[in-house]
Amino acid sequence: MAKIAKKKAAARAAFEGKANLTVDEAVKLVKDAASAKFDESVEIAMNLGVDPRHADQMVRGVVQLPAGTGKDVRVAVFARGAKADEAKEAGAEVVGAEDLVESIQGGNLDFDRVIATPDMMPLVGRLGKVLGPRNLMPNPKVGTVTMDVAQAVAAAKGGEVQFKAEKAGVVHAGIGKVSFDAEKIAQNVRAFVEAVNRAKPTGAKGTYVKKVSISSTMGPGVTIDVADAVAAQ
Repeated sequence: MAKIAKKKAAARAAFEGKANLTVDEAVKLVKDAASAKFDESVEIAMNLGVDPRHADQMVRGVVQLPAGTGKDVRVAVFARGAKADEAKEAGAEVVGAEDLVESIQGGNLDFDRVIATPDMMPLVGRLGKVLGPRNLMPNPKVGTVTMDVAQAVAAAKGGEVQFKAEKAGVVHAGIGKVSFDAEKIAQNVRAFVEAVNRAKPTGAKGTYVKKVSISSTMGPGVTIDVADAVAAQ
């Protein structure tokens, strides 16, 4: 315990007085400070000048991270017949229809992404109160309501990340692992920021991206200079 406390204290000391760094500087700091015995995730948070309670200020989208997430994504697919077969062949862990609804209603939520063919949405709609709060409800805007289930499954497993602004206007996501090369993490940071920037809603007024910060799972966070984060790759 004493060693863990010393590592945390050293990490906090390393971050002290550091703010508004370049993407590369922030990534290096986060990687160097990670001290957990497991491969920590790298997480990003963006504070936006929006109020998601208004429909014209909702921020939602999807981004394919160039270096992937480093996470094994379990996918559930609502489909029948040939489309169900396509989903299974693409690697979906759970595929079904009414039986999948019953399973989820029974508390089985061992998956990270839910995809559905359009004809299945009336059925999936019964699960709104279960899937909605977990940000798992299929949505055509992010490509999870589609006839091309094979492509959707491949994208989910290949580094695709969905994002949605929370009540306070904050968007956050996991964008890699501390074991990634610094360059790959930096690429993911810029790709994520760019995607959120592109998703700026029509109702956003004033400064849109107010703050960008990254951290490891167990480490402190550090802010990134917004101009550097949104700079062309």
